[in-house]
Amino acid sequence: MFARRAISAAAVFVCTAAMAVAGPIKLMPADPQPSADALTEGLAVAYAFPPDVKSLRDAEYFAKEAKPGEPLIGFDYIDTEDGEPVMTSGQSIQVVAKISGFLKFDAPGVYEVDFISNDGLRVHIGGQEVSEFDGRHPCENAGITQVEAPVAGWYPLEALYFQRVGTACLLAEWTPPGGELDWIPNENTAHLK
Repeated sequence: MFARRAISAAAVFVCTAAMAVAGPIKLMPADPQPSADALTEGLAVAYAFPPDVKSLRDAEYFAKEAKPGEPLIGFDYIDTEDGEPVMTSGQSIQVVAKISGFLKFDAPGVYEVDFISNDGLRVHIGGQEVSEFDGRHPCENAGITQVEAPVAGWYPLEALYFQRVGTACLLAEWTPPGGELDWIPNENTAHLK
């Protein structure tokens, strides 16, 4: 949790001003809602290990060969040291991850969400693209996006991530309606058993 807050503070002003013009992205909840006994905490992930990956376009190509990996605990992977594994992949470089599951919105309303990654990341929630941060970069914010959850409950989530070399991170935060900026709790992520 070290400097995760400092990472996001810089992007808040610019992104919030841009969103005011566009309005929130309306999300579609899972229909039907998954039952509690059909879910397990965290996110499903499948990994591919290409010889090189420099963009989300590269990642899309290599993701076709992805094999299931150990589930993620959520979006809670702080910046690694060189040589440490990327999330649950067991590998420290040249990693592509296809992430899927559900994100639970505890109340209806407009949320501000932000994803922090090293390197590229594209996220879809409730059938809508809510974040894209392509290319190779340090652990940085993609930028805040306003999303509208019309009802409380589970929303389908899909993400494509890649890490080329060096350090890696994958984090997410939100501001719930009437709330304050905070990390998305791991218990608000789930995938089918």
